[in-house]
Amino acid sequence: MSILSNSESEIGTAPPCGAALSLRAAAFGGSPAHIPSGTVSVLEEHWLRAVALGGQGRYSAARAELALVTRSGSRGVWASLAESTRASLLRQLGWHRAAAVHDGRALAAVAGMAAGARSSDRGARLAEARCDALTGLAADALGRGRLAQARRLLERCSEILAGARPGCDGLQGKDRLLRQRIRLSWVTAETALASGDFETARVFAARGAADSETFGSVRHQVKSDLLRAAALTDTADLTPALELAADVCDRAAVHGLVPLRWAASMLLVGLGAGADVERVRNECATAVARGGGHFATIRP
Repeated sequence: MSILSNSESEIGTAPPCGAALSLRAAAFGGSPAHIPSGTVSVLEEHWLRAVALGGQGRYSAARAELALVTRSGSRGVWASLAESTRASLLRQLGWHRAAAVHDGRALAAVAGMAAGARSSDRGARLAEARCDALTGLAADALGRGRLAQARRLLERCSEILAGARPGCDGLQGKDRLLRQRIRLSWVTAETALASGDFETARVFAARGAADSETFGSVRHQVKSDLLRAAALTDTADLTPALELAADVCDRAAVHGLVPLRWAASMLLVGLGAGADVERVRNECATAVARGGGHFATIRP
């Protein structure tokens, strides 16, 4: 007998209970450091917990939650979201080739699935899963230097979002696909940075930051500002980039967002911020290893 319940078939539409609301606040809201540890029984709650744990750099625990989703025998959307999340955990650590395998599985898991004429929730969930897989694949391609491939994948994601039926989160009245729009802005900004187009990177980083404020996720706000800082590094005066990156590093520390703090400290080290930042970088790397994360390459 499965320990998980998914009573609404492939895409659950039941109103979230208190546990789900708390887990959503940890994964995509204002409380990323407060991850409920009680027993949960539905696929979405395990997935939300995995997302929140990954944001804290607790990789082993996140993988364990995703394994519960996989062992449930779930197919379609939940299998897709679980695979995309596995890919994200790998990509944070530089394993872009391995991440692409999981993102490919994520896209395949929802291939051929129809949204259905009567269910806006089903349509939004399918678009969510497909966009997560496509932006993930684009980031994987970018990490391997395949910029043209990354752009094509981003175009496919953009087309899905443009064609998606308008729909709002019933709890907060927000665009159901706002998180996917933020991710699209992130990877578009990163692709522009990789090609040396800092102006475009600034536009999309700013768009991601604005949407993150509306979305209400601290983690998304912090990452968006990290990209904004990176997009400021082509200017003669690096003070704005340094100040914003330092702010990101501090906010990530407050909320326990170890991977983002590590990334911010790496940016600061690259900008010549000094020995104190190198110490932060090394502390974060140690915390990542303690949480079950292993970098793909040797880092200074």
